[in-house]
Amino acid sequence: MPTPDGPDRGARGTARPATDGLRTPAAGGRPARIAVVGGGPGGLYAAALLKRRDPARDVTVWERNAPDDTFGFGVVLSDETLGGMEHADPVVHEALSRDFTRWEDIDVVHRGVRHRSGGHGFAALGRRRLLEILHARCHCLGVRINFRTEAPHPDVLAAGHDLVIAADGVHSTVRAAYAQVFRPQVAEHHCRYLWLAAGLAFDAFRFEVAETEHGVMQLHGYPYAPDASTVIVEMREEVWRAAGFDDITPRESVERCAKIFADALGGRPLRSHRPAWTTFRTVVNEHWSHGNVVLLGDAAHTAHFSIGSGTKLAVEDAVALVACLEEQPGIPRALAAYEEERKPVVASTQRAARASLEWFENLRLYLRQPPRQFAFNLLTRSRRVTHDNLRLRDAHFTGAVEREFGCPPGTPPMFTPFRLRGLTLRNRVVVSPMDTYCATDGLPGDFHLVHLGARALGGAGLVMTEMACVSEDGRITPGCAGLYTGRQAEAWRRVTDFVHTRAPGTAIGVQLGHSGRKGSTKRMWEGMDEPLPDGNWPLLAASPLPYRPDGQVPRQLSRAQLTDIREQFAAAAWRAARAGFDLLELHCAHGYLLSGFLSPLTNRRTDAYGGSLERRLRFPLEVFDAVRAVWPAERPMTVRISATDWAEGGTTAEDAVEIARAFAAHGADALDVSTGQVVAEERPEFGRSYQTPFADRIRHEARVPVIAVGAISSWDDVNSLILAGRADLCALARPHLYDPHWTLHAAAEQGYEGPGAGWPAPYRAGSRPPRTGRTDAPRPRLSLGG
Repeated sequence: MPTPDGPDRGARGTARPATDGLRTPAAGGRPARIAVVGGGPGGLYAAALLKRRDPARDVTVWERNAPDDTFGFGVVLSDETLGGMEHADPVVHEALSRDFTRWEDIDVVHRGVRHRSGGHGFAALGRRRLLEILHARCHCLGVRINFRTEAPHPDVLAAGHDLVIAADGVHSTVRAAYAQVFRPQVAEHHCRYLWLAAGLAFDAFRFEVAETEHGVMQLHGYPYAPDASTVIVEMREEVWRAAGFDDITPRESVERCAKIFADALGGRPLRSHRPAWTTFRTVVNEHWSHGNVVLLGDAAHTAHFSIGSGTKLAVEDAVALVACLEEQPGIPRALAAYEEERKPVVASTQRAARASLEWFENLRLYLRQPPRQFAFNLLTRSRRVTHDNLRLRDAHFTGAVEREFGCPPGTPPMFTPFRLRGLTLRNRVVVSPMDTYCATDGLPGDFHLVHLGARALGGAGLVMTEMACVSEDGRITPGCAGLYTGRQAEAWRRVTDFVHTRAPGTAIGVQLGHSGRKGSTKRMWEGMDEPLPDGNWPLLAASPLPYRPDGQVPRQLSRAQLTDIREQFAAAAWRAARAGFDLLELHCAHGYLLSGFLSPLTNRRTDAYGGSLERRLRFPLEVFDAVRAVWPAERPMTVRISATDWAEGGTTAEDAVEIARAFAAHGADALDVSTGQVVAEERPEFGRSYQTPFADRIRHEARVPVIAVGAISSWDDVNSLILAGRADLCALARPHLYDPHWTLHAAAEQGYEGPGAGWPAPYRAGSRPPRTGRTDAPRPRLSLGG
């Protein structure tokens, strides 16, 4: 685990404005004179590796603290990191291995119940011992370490050295000196935490929840020596203040934490080097090098301690940097290669760390879960541990969670049924709505029959149409399908009849919407969101704001036009019912008409339909009520929303919860939780399953079933989300374009043959992968000696 955000581990140079005095790296050759700012594990390990690779190098480390100063207690390293260290410097690896404390289990204690999951594998040692080993290695190799010494200003170092490595921590002064180049972004989060130690060795990685009168507090603990464990106590800022931690001394804080978690500690006291409550800071830099200066470790990036990655990342940075310096024909190329190699790895880790951090920030949402499901939820919080690999690590634990969830024997969570009103879906997979832009005058044709029919045959529990527009002027493009004429309804009936007769067990739903200010554009492959060159139709929206600067300015809807559009939605819903759809979804997301009312960035009205969230909700709720009134009572209705606009001043996660509550109160059976596409200037945080935390929050706060969407690409992801209780259904788009039989193949790959994924009779012969080559060749039995 990384050290907490306390005092810098490395030297702090004298602050002064950056100058242009950087030394330009030589185009060829390797660095001979190297300065390392910061004597933490990353800086020391980089120094040792550089000196080991070339004993003639002059390598100097500046460390502002004493040799035995340290912040934090234990350090956790993964087997992957240790493998890299063994290859890079066997001497350090051997020394570390002698002092490691190893264990395999994780304990989760929730409401007095402890659940243990095994098979994980950890190795830890004291941070002070790690530094002693690295100090000794540096001295043996001839690296100079200037303890209790402030480093010269980065300009001075850069001018006098071939390479300057900034390993000076989260508060890096080197990074600050060249902030205009590195362009750092530092985000503070919502929890306070205290880094402590206990005089006992936990026999597992321990997570424990304390529900106090002031709010939820949590303990993260793990052994790092035969008689010692790291203990981190964490809680949200408002809980910290309510408990009075802001008004007592550090010593009193330590004593109170020991009392709160007395059961976990066996009544033992806690201790700390320099007790100080702090908030975690996530550091991201746009660039990692400037001239001959390069960032390493926490100076370049941080990842929350709950996934134990700070020291690991710093050590891996050091190995990669030294390798690139050896492999590349000059320092500029080496620093570029280092950044290119490490940035994607770090970004992936930071996404996982952010998911873990936010899980603990919102831990209160999950307190009502059964203890075993709570434990599974915690273990899979970062999305790096999944249902499948947890099952491989500990089949007994995972099987118990599945049984408690209600999975029949041999049934993966994704193939359990789910009921919405009178509709029971045979599994939890949804084919997400995907605009195909292949209609003529709003009329779905053969393409829609084949496209939707193929995916229905592919085994999903629910197949959704693309957005069916409620009027001709409500289309996005000339190729959009509609439900504003009887002829269109008849064409849709052809699709629903096929699904119901040829893919029994699969439900088909329709999504109704109006393009609003995002209409009258080219088809996606001709230029997404680009205005038509000719043949445009007038646009209507909540406010007269174009989606793009070069886009058409819509007219603000009058009261009479609001009534007309509401009736268009109701008429389309009536046609959808006649066409035989099993479920109807109201599209209130992605910046289309109803979404435009919900977002404060697109709704600037001053009448009863603008202003507060309650007023912005008014028209979408009126439309929902009108549709629900004509939609058959036994058939479910869902609503798709954008839970965030990914833009400053837009819809927040808190707003999304209130929006969900409002629709649920009006009769919505589930919320389909998407994000963004509301304003062109959005800045989404893409990544695997990146939208699911919004669905998760709505499910637990608004207490309404949710459909999770957004880069869910594997059946393992679906199983993990469903079993953890973060979603009730999972909607996938691109995977179903890649493989129309995605769901059936997921069943085959998991060895599942139950009612949740029945193969159509004509396809049963394909329910097993075909052989791809000869398999009857004799195996070699003997090896002949030379």
